[in-house]
Amino acid sequence: MSDFVELGERRFGRMNWLGLYTLAKRETMRFCVVWTQTLLAPLVTTGLFLLIFTIAVGPGRGDVMGVSFMTFLAPGLLMMTVIQNAFANTSSSLVITKVQGNIVDTLMPPLSALELVLGYLAGGLARGLLVALGIGTALALGLGIVPVHPIVAFAFVVLGATFMGAVGIVAGVFANKFDQMAAITNFIVTPLAFLSGTFYSVDALPPVLNKITHMNPVFYLIDGVRFGVIGTSDSSPLLGFAVCSGATFTVCLIAWWMLKTGYRLKP
Repeated sequence: MSDFVELGERRFGRMNWLGLYTLAKRETMRFCVVWTQTLLAPLVTTGLFLLIFTIAVGPGRGDVMGVSFMTFLAPGLLMMTVIQNAFANTSSSLVITKVQGNIVDTLMPPLSALELVLGYLAGGLARGLLVALGIGTALALGLGIVPVHPIVAFAFVVLGATFMGAVGIVAGVFANKFDQMAAITNFIVTPLAFLSGTFYSVDALPPVLNKITHMNPVFYLIDGVRFGVIGTSDSSPLLGFAVCSGATFTVCLIAWWMLKTGYRLKP
């Protein structure tokens, strides 16, 4: 029969837009259902960080980069929270399906590796942007901190959420159990976020640590958002954007390869 279609043949053209939309919607609704945990909790945590540092440092702390310490700290906390949530969204989604044994529900639909990557990234990006919107609104209303270069800040937030969302895909594919994911989070993701100039200017570091910090892509993400918010930074925003774009492309390529080959996903 001329209308016969072989089993497994794609009938969606070069891109399965319906399948991609469905996966992206699933990943977005997954965190929206538990919004108190995924959206409200990061806002509260960021507020606690600011409160604790205000109490611990006190008003006697001098200016950093020409602004008060709280104003300097705020954009770093915003980006740190964004990347942690983007990472958590993609990594937890994959690990949960692997532990529950229903990863086949993701692998069987007619979705290419690129479509899977984009679908998971859509969920991580959406969560990261919503977290950034909530924290940014709170900073504007509560502390009067308004971005000097909002487009630059937005661009780095998008880049950061995409980068760590892709890292989450790689980690989620690699990890087979929750304790393995916890190890990746505790020993890789958290140190990258905390030791990247979130709480301090890297100019205050010894030369060796300063050079090591400049090899961390997360440093450029936080520095880029800081430039977008307060107008000054430790490094060139253009350099940071180039480094982060290259790192994001590389990690996305690794995630695509893992899903394409079925690495640690297929028997």
